[in-house]
Amino acid sequence: MSHIEEIPCVEVLSSVVFIIEGVAEESQNPQAIASHLNTCSDCQAEVNHEQAMHMLLQDVLRRSCDEKAPEELHRSIHEELLRQATGGAGVTEVVTQFSMTEISIEIDEFGNVEHREIQIEQTHVQHFVDEEDQK
Repeated sequence: MSHIEEIPCVEVLSSVVFIIEGVAEESQNPQAIASHLNTCSDCQAEVNHEQAMHMLLQDVLRRSCDEKAPEELHRSIHEELLRQATGGAGVTEVVTQFSMTEISIEIDEFGNVEHREIQIEQTHVQHFVDEEDQK
């Protein structure tokens, strides 16, 4: 018969992330942690609280990070697929656009505010010719 080592609450609570993520077996002593959680109501309450906060955070992120692709992207993909399906010219154009705005605000010891904004944009167009269509 195997004996499960007893571990202190602090060791269990340091493994909360493993428990919440469902990978408790990756912690140092998963059997001892499970045994401890079965008998310690304080640790059970803390794990339950952390799981509830984790689910709440995931829900908030799911709702707030719901970005949609621009309509222009949908249109250009649709046009390219139609062109390829109807036997277009055999040239594929890849356009990569990059845009970044860097804003820095500096406040000196007198309370003067200096605001600086830099816009960086780059567009790269690359054409690929379908060799089969060239024959």
